Amino acid sequence: MSNAHVNTILGSSKLIEGSERAIILLPKGIKFIIDDVLYSTKSQRNLLRFKDICLNGYHIETMNEKNVEYLYITNVECGKKYILERLPAFSSGLYYTHINAIESHNTISRLCNQNYSSS
Repeated sequence: MSNAHVNTILGSSKLIEGSERAIILLPKGIKFIIDDVLYSTKSQRNLLRFKDICLNGYHIETMNEKNVEYLYITNVECGKKYILERLPAFSSGLYYTHINAIESHNTISRLCNQNYSSS
């Protein structure tokens, strides 16, 4: 997918420039691998679907602590539930966190053996 139009509250806009595989890291170290992430250099915010969290083997639940709603990303190991990430909610109902892109640069070097014969 490339150069797709997205309908926003301000109308249709050409925001999507392509799609690729992304690996993101949440603040406490949870790593997600997401295929077909939509790419836009114009976007200042990113959205993570609940489906992507579940596809990476984690679970989701919400909890209210001291009148603040949180989204918990959990994992169950040996019958015990662990809270891996705790994301607070805005008053709009969206949960937020800061993510870091994991960058990887692969270099392939090719060694060539050349045989020289002297005559």
